[in-house]
Amino acid sequence: MTSAPRRAINHQIELVLGARPPAKAPYRMAPIELEELRKQLEELLEAGDIQPYKAPYGAPVLFSKKRRWVRSLRLCVDYRAFNKVTVKKKYPVSLVADLLDRLGKETYFTKLDLRSGYYQVRIAAKDKPKTTMLPDMVRLSIALCPLA
Repeated sequence: MTSAPRRAINHQIELVLGARPPAKAPYRMAPIELEELRKQLEELLEAGDIQPYKAPYGAPVLFSKKRRWVRSLRLCVDYRAFNKVTVKKKYPVSLVADLLDRLGKETYFTKLDLRSGYYQVRIAAKDKPKTTMLPDMVRLSIALCPLA
């Protein structure tokens, strides 16, 4: 997995005036979840998508099951408390019909590798502490924003 390219603009996280990011305790996990957590964190650390970080706050992590027929777990960071103190930015979303019209009569399209294409937006350096997560008593910050 390769790291996202450096760009002139990085993702910024703006807090409501006077608000501080919340600090939440880590959630309890079953032994099988702890093993999966260690495996996924190692992969993300090796890829450079997350990095160790010391911050006085953080968000807990948990797992959600992927599809019924796939026996794997998806790592999720619970940013719900943090989202309450961020400035909401609202932009209109393009209509699918308009996007399809822009394609015109194009006939060649590329295929995208979604696994390596998932972490593509860099977090601004000043905002990395705000992305701190608390998996199993270790503090890590997200270097590249996962797009979902």
